[in-house]
Order: sequence, then C-alpha cells, then structure tokens
Amino acid sequence: MKVPVLFYSLYGHVRAMADAIAEGVNSVNGCEAIIKRVPETLPDEVLEQMGAVAAQKTMHKIPVAKVDDLAAADAIIFGTPTRFGNMCGQMRQFLDATGGLWQSGALVGKVGSVFTSTASQHGGQESTLISFHTTLLHHGMIIVGLPYSFTGQLSLEEITGGTPYGASTIAGSQGERQPSPNELAGARYQGAHVARIALKLQDRGYHSEFD
Repeated sequence: MKVPVLFYSLYGHVRAMADAIAEGVNSVNGCEAIIKRVPETLPDEVLEQMGAVAAQKTMHKIPVAKVDDLAAADAIIFGTPTRFGNMCGQMRQFLDATGGLWQSGALVGKVGSVFTSTASQHGGQESTLISFHTTLLHHGMIIVGLPYSFTGQLSLEEITGGTPYGASTIAGSQGERQPSPNELAGARYQGAHVARIALKLQDRGYHSEFD
C-alpha cells in the first residue's frame, strides 16, 4: 500500500513532522510512505529575504509531487504550515490543480489526513486542519485525524501541539523551536493510524462507485 506524505515546509518544521509521519506509516506491515513536496511558488529573492534559502536547499533533495501521484495513492497525508488560520498558498495552488481528479472521482473513498505547524500555541492549528478537510471532503475522501488514544494530546507537562484533527507543532515566532518529542510521537501515531485504517478498507474490499 502506497501512502504519499505530501507537504510544504518553508523552514523545515513541517518537513520534520513529515519524516515522523512517514516513520509511522512504514511501521505498519504492507505500507510504504512516499515523501514528496508540493512545488515552491516563491522566487529565490523572496526566499532569501525570508531567511529560508538554507532550508530550501535541503528541501530540493525531496521529489516534487505531481497531481497524478494522488490518483495512484491508497491514502494521502498532507502537511502544511499555517497562514492566517489556513493552509499555505503553495499547498492551495497544488490542490486547485486537482479539478480533473475531482471530475473523475479519482480520490473518492481514499483515506485523507492532515498535519500542520504554527508559530504560536494558538496560531490557528485547528482552523487550518479543519479548513483543509473541506477540500478532502469535496474529493470524497475519508478523513482520519489523531484520536485521543494518542494520550500525548492530554499532557499538561509542556506547551505542545497535537489536536484530534491532526498532529501539529509550534515553531516559535522566529522559527526557533523544533518539533518536540511529544509532537513527533503524535505524528508517528497519526501515520500508523492512517495506514491501518487504509489497510482495513482495502481488506474489506471497499470500492467507490467510480471504481
């Protein structure tokens, strides 16, 4: 079972979460995570002004996703930083190019899941995840989040990301904070959770009316 982990990351925080998500997927027998990034839309001079050039150089080693990659997937896990309580523009532009998949019903019945990052604890993590779900629902996808069986969501020992809508991390106003062990554990849990549910659907012979 192929599970693309499709993300955008400006400074590397979402990329770190994507790696943990992929670890979770790969921990489930019969499942393989495929990490890809959506295309960058910012010119190099803007990335330089934002201090993101170094991070983007490491990102270039990751294959760029194509829309057709989604149709071939069994489940898809999306990762995006938050921009004013919504997904980033790079991810939005990529998803806006999936009209052909919507018309053919190519994603109907596939499992979809989302993770995110914000600068602050209350920077719009949940609104980003929920608003992202709207696009997945229009595609007929089966949404899977991060259940409270991951008990790290209930921890009061630290300031931490993690919501029932999906894993999340807090990057800090200057991007100075990296994902914590608890946040990475939540991402691994989500990856494995998505993979197991996708396998169950496959084992039970689920097919959409478009198949």
